[in-house]
Amino acid sequence: MKIKLFSYNQLDTFVHHLSGLTKLVCFLLLTTTVMLTYDVRIIIGVMVISFVLFKVSKITFKQVKMMMIYVFIFLITNFILTYIFSPQEGVKIYGTYHEVFTIAGPYVVTQEQMLYQFTKFMKYFSVIPLGIIFILTTNPSEFASSLNHIKVNYKACTAISLTLRYFPDVQRDYHTISLAQQARGLDLSKKEKLMTRLKNILMILVPLIFSTLDRIEMISNAMDLRGFGKHKTRTWYSYRKLGRNDYLAMAFCLAVFIGSLLVAVYINHSKFWNPFI
Repeated sequence: MKIKLFSYNQLDTFVHHLSGLTKLVCFLLLTTTVMLTYDVRIIIGVMVISFVLFKVSKITFKQVKMMMIYVFIFLITNFILTYIFSPQEGVKIYGTYHEVFTIAGPYVVTQEQMLYQFTKFMKYFSVIPLGIIFILTTNPSEFASSLNHIKVNYKACTAISLTLRYFPDVQRDYHTISLAQQARGLDLSKKEKLMTRLKNILMILVPLIFSTLDRIEMISNAMDLRGFGKHKTRTWYSYRKLGRNDYLAMAFCLAVFIGSLLVAVYINHSKFWNPFI
């Protein structure tokens, strides 16, 4: 079954009706909020917001299943390596020591280390849905036009639009080439050994690269023939003006961002929340 990744679908939802510029501003505000704080309470709050938006956007798990699997593998690997290379980082940060149990040698599990690594895990986990929402609910052309209306060069805007549009094209080509190779006897099933499957996947990537280069050349020639870049400005068919919901969404995300700064300065007196003092 073909799984659609990075593909924009126009749906009748609150998030889809927001301007691309609004979604970019909200994404940056919420992401910056998570990156600047190590207060797990704030991070969980942003995660709840992101999953609510995920539900409102009507994004199905099937669309992001493979992406989430790779992300989860990355998070688990990062979690393990963080402990292996710095098992006492939490103790250094929070300045206290509450032992839970000892594994071996310097590898002692402490409450401080568990809180630090859990917070770090949640930082990644809360941001990922925001990125998925932004990619899957934003019309590339409308997003490019919104950027151009805030004085971003239209050539850069067009490049961004083409990049966002290109993800589903690459996926579709990969799927087509994969089916063609399997029809010729190439086995990608779990019956084959892992190394053999990886070798067979490489046989798909080579024609995929060449087809990608052909498409790039075709698009470049088409743009040149239409005089792209001749004038300093251009008009946009898909531009959408900011509405009431856009301003409300940006105001809410700005409030979350400012609130996190106030908590860090006046309550925690640090970017870290320390429940051990």
